[in-house]
Amino acid sequence: MSGAVPPVRPGRQDQRLEPLMTVAPYVILAALVVVTLVVKRGAGGSLLIDLGLCATAALWMLWMFTWHPAWRERVAVMAVFFAGLVVLIGVLVLRDPWFGLFTPAGYSYAFGVLVWPWRLAGVSVVAFESGMAQVAGIPKHNAFGVALTVVVLAVNVVCMCGMAWWEWDVDRKNVERVAALEQAREANRRLQATLAENAGLHRQLVVQAREAGVLDERQRMAREIHDTLAQGLIGIVTQLQAAESAGDVPARWQAHFAAATRLARESLAEARRSVDALRPQPLETAGLGEALAGVADRWSALHGITAHVTTVGTARPLASETELALLRAAQEAMANVARHARAGTVTLTLGYLGSEVTLEVRDDGCGFDPSAPRVPASATVGPESEAEAEAEPGSGTEAEPGSGSDTEAGGGFGLKAMRERIEGLSGTLRVESAPGSGTTVSACVPQETVEAGA
Repeated sequence: MSGAVPPVRPGRQDQRLEPLMTVAPYVILAALVVVTLVVKRGAGGSLLIDLGLCATAALWMLWMFTWHPAWRERVAVMAVFFAGLVVLIGVLVLRDPWFGLFTPAGYSYAFGVLVWPWRLAGVSVVAFESGMAQVAGIPKHNAFGVALTVVVLAVNVVCMCGMAWWEWDVDRKNVERVAALEQAREANRRLQATLAENAGLHRQLVVQAREAGVLDERQRMAREIHDTLAQGLIGIVTQLQAAESAGDVPARWQAHFAAATRLARESLAEARRSVDALRPQPLETAGLGEALAGVADRWSALHGITAHVTTVGTARPLASETELALLRAAQEAMANVARHARAGTVTLTLGYLGSEVTLEVRDDGCGFDPSAPRVPASATVGPESEAEAEAEPGSGTEAEPGSGSDTEAGGGFGLKAMRERIEGLSGTLRVESAPGSGTTVSACVPQETVEAGA
């Protein structure tokens, strides 16, 4: 683990060395006082000095350590305490070698109150004092005695310093282990918080996705209903009203009635296909160009308006979404021509250009002024009146595709549905018209979108 390891505070050692620092030193010192009394009972002044040093050591331990537990957490105070105790032990060892048995108390305080690396120095001094007590009886006037003294001192210092280093390394690893465990706990807490947050976000995303799916399906069904049921019902009403007007002419009446029946069946079939999200019937067995030609032929026969379909460029397979959008745009544009334009000819041009696919629906009707305000047909006439106007070409004036009952300003859906379909493919839809100059509806879909969809 990188980074500095915090020093081990004395309080951590107190729990393990508490008996050795609070009881054992006094017991050892008391036993050594008894030994001193026995050995030096006739020594007089020397005995008093030893007893005074022992009393001083006992009082020093009592005052600096035992009676003031709060001082154990103060590093500087404990350093002074240990230094004073080492000096007293050294003086006692120099006077009487058996006081070397008091050095274990020095070791306990060195391990208990000193922090690294001062602990190593404290243990070295106490080990040196213990070694001096051990070699007190060895003669030092010859080489052998000196060498033996050096060896004993070195063994004491090296062994005890090695023990101090091992104990420090164990403590350091324990600190690292505790820090690693705490980091793992913190990481686990953060992970749990993140998982809980992600779960909340997931629930929100699921709700939003569900709502978006519902909205998309509503919009799809709205477009399909407009392109199938609404257009079919308008045609049926038109044909039935025309049949009613031709009641005295059986042939005309039967023709309009047959056309209305056919429109009803076709609209019902298309409605079923829309519910099942299937492709329109004209696109099932033919490409877009052939489907447009078939739709234009049926529309022309129904409304008596000439319709031409022209293909420019090399035809190629398109994405089903692209074909559907362009086919529906053509149907909507032709429906508006039948209702409003008083046109004699409609031209549909499908273009496969280098970077895009285009569809243009142009009529030679009366046109309109796109900048002029338009009043919704539903605001001026009722459904029957509007249907009657649609039944007789020339009875109304042309409006923008989607205008009148279909205009966006009037709350209609035709132009809006066309724009949504085309713009959903990153395409564009334009409507151009002028009074007396007819109307042109142009849809354009980028080449990249078509290829990606295919």
